[in-house]
Amino acid sequence: MSGRVGRGLVGAAVFVAGWWSLASTVPSYLLPTPAAVLGAFVTELTTPATFAFGGVELKLTELSAVLLQSLLHYVPGLLLGVGLGAPLGIALGYSTRLDEYFTPAVGLLRPIPPLAWMGFVIAWVGIGHAGAAVIVAIGSFWITLLGAHDGVRELPTEWIEVGESLGVRDHRTMVRKVVIPGVAPSVSTAVRTSLGRSWMIIVAAELFGAPGLGYRIIHTAQSLAMDVSMAYMVALGLAYLATDALFQVAREVAAP
Repeated sequence: MSGRVGRGLVGAAVFVAGWWSLASTVPSYLLPTPAAVLGAFVTELTTPATFAFGGVELKLTELSAVLLQSLLHYVPGLLLGVGLGAPLGIALGYSTRLDEYFTPAVGLLRPIPPLAWMGFVIAWVGIGHAGAAVIVAIGSFWITLLGAHDGVRELPTEWIEVGESLGVRDHRTMVRKVVIPGVAPSVSTAVRTSLGRSWMIIVAAELFGAPGLGYRIIHTAQSLAMDVSMAYMVALGLAYLATDALFQVAREVAAP
C-alpha cells in the first residue's frame, strides 16, 4: 500500500470517527450516524423501481433510477455547454478583433450564476429535463469558454511564428494545426472543472422540481429523513468521482 493511499485511509477513518462521535450527541434528524446513512444507501440501492422515459420502462433500483434522471440533465447540458464554449473560446482568444467586440458582453454575463437564469429557462423550456439541462449547459459553457480563451492567449507566440515559417498562412489552417493542439491541455482542464461544477449546478437546478438527485436530497430532508438525504449526497459524490475517473482515463487514452 502506497503512503498516499495509507494517508487517505487514515484521513477517511478520522473523518468517520469524528462524524460518528458528533452524531451520537444530537438527534438523528439533525445528523444521522454513518451506519444509518450506509443502511439508507443500501436500501435505496436495492429497492426496486421503474424508470420510464420515451415510452420505454426499465426495471431498476430506486437509487439508480434517480441517478439516471440526473444524468438526463447532466450529460446533454455538459455536452451542449462544452460544445459551444470550447470553439467560441478558441475563436475569441485567437481573434483580437472578435475579442474586442465581445469582451464587454462576456464581462457582463460571466458573473451571473446559472440559477439566475432559472426564471427565463422555465418560461422558455419548462422545468423538466430540458430546463435542468439548459442550466447545466450555461454553467459549463462559461467555464469552458474562459478556459479555452485563456489557453489561446497563453500560447507562446513562437508557435505561431513556427507555423508561419512552415508555410501555414490562412487562419483556418493555423487554428487547426497549431492553436487547437496547443490549447488542448487548457480545454481539457476546463472540461474537467465543468464535470465537477455541473454536478453542483444540477443539484441546485433540480431543487426547483426537476426529478433527480437534487430533488431527492431536498425532498427527503424536508421530511426529516436525513439518513436518506445524506445517502443521496454520498451518491452524488460517488457520481462525481466516477465521471472524473472516466474523464481521466479518456484523456490518457486520447493523449498522443
